[in-house]
Amino acid sequence: MRIIVPVKQVPNTTDVRIDPKTGTLIREGVESIVNPEDLNAVEEGLKLREAHGGEVIVVSMGPPQAEEALREVLAMGVDEAYLLTDKALAGADTLATAYSLSRAIRSIGEFDVVICGRQAIDGDTAQVGPQLAEFLKLPQITYVSKVDIEDGNVLAERLLEDGTEVVRAKLPALLTVTKEVNRPRYPTMGGIRAAHREKEIHSWGAEDFKAEPWRIGLDGSPTWVKKTFSPPPKAPGQALKGTPKEMGQELVRRLTEKNLI
Repeated sequence: MRIIVPVKQVPNTTDVRIDPKTGTLIREGVESIVNPEDLNAVEEGLKLREAHGGEVIVVSMGPPQAEEALREVLAMGVDEAYLLTDKALAGADTLATAYSLSRAIRSIGEFDVVICGRQAIDGDTAQVGPQLAEFLKLPQITYVSKVDIEDGNVLAERLLEDGTEVVRAKLPALLTVTKEVNRPRYPTMGGIRAAHREKEIHSWGAEDFKAEPWRIGLDGSPTWVKKTFSPPPKAPGQALKGTPKEMGQELVRRLTEKNLI
């Protein structure tokens, strides 16, 4: 079984800075981590490999510093890693990102399943997985909390607002997984050594995966950030004092003053 897992390096900070000209995140000088739910996707890929054999391949798009994220997942036991890094890819929105990832995955070759994290913490759009499935022309199952593979099919339990749903799809397929699907393993000392001394990260530019220039980066992004701002801080709360009856009366009085009741 050949398992592809897209991963993303994201800022590990609440002090996010925005480029005023492009409306995109400024990542230079900011500590970065592997997107948390992408680690769940990697772990699920490793579990499927342990159960069915094969290999796990990760693909990431980002600046050269994203190698750090790939070394981390290689240390978890991933077999192979590809980094799509090219100035032409900078500023991509979710559509341009999904297109670039799809071209890279097609260039890697045949696969059985693509596993994505549900969403990235720096954007929270949950769009790249479904868009990637469309570009790859794959059946997709989103918000997956449990996965089984049997007889050339994937059987997935997905989370809904009011319960769960079990969905079956024929392989190859794409899944987006939530944090409930598993608990990512810690890298071993042997895994860390192999990730830095034995395993190679393949660095690809846009020409390597035959991307059409007008579909990548800012040029290929139909969505633009018009305005960014920090929400105003909330006003401090007010504590009521007295007996339960007195506090209840005071609460009613204040709500009445504000025309809330």
